[in-house]
Amino acid sequence: MSNLPPLNTEIIWAILNEEIDDATVNQLVWHCLGYHYDESAKWNTTEVAAEWRDEYPEPPDFINSRPATVKLTRSIPSENKQLLKQLGFTGYKIGEFGPRQTRRATAANWLLSYMKSNNMEENEVKKKLFDLSNDLGLPIKQILDYSGNHIWN
Repeated sequence: MSNLPPLNTEIIWAILNEEIDDATVNQLVWHCLGYHYDESAKWNTTEVAAEWRDEYPEPPDFINSRPATVKLTRSIPSENKQLLKQLGFTGYKIGEFGPRQTRRATAANWLLSYMKSNNMEENEVKKKLFDLSNDLGLPIKQILDYSGNHIWN
């Protein structure tokens, strides 16, 4: 799991568009839940919340397990249930999706919720501002004053 892609909105779209394989989707969720594979080739669950660790001492396959996906869905706070829509995802068309796509969308929404809960979106924006500042040779404050976007603390 050490070669996971960075968790950002581009990765969320790649999950929805099936540009990332199911194994990687599972690994991203496992990592965020706290599952880690240790040197002894065993799952380390010390960082996994008890409600997950007790039911799943080894990480579940969210793409192929309906019960695990239902638990994942229920763990998304109600204020974060519509994050995919806010991202611009309009859903799949009738006849173009099945349980696999639905479960991938659930994983994507859960990952977005995780990102929001951990201020990862804000950190992503800050990194882009820092990069833009370097590219333009302008101080971040000047870019923020111009854009009216005052998220920098």
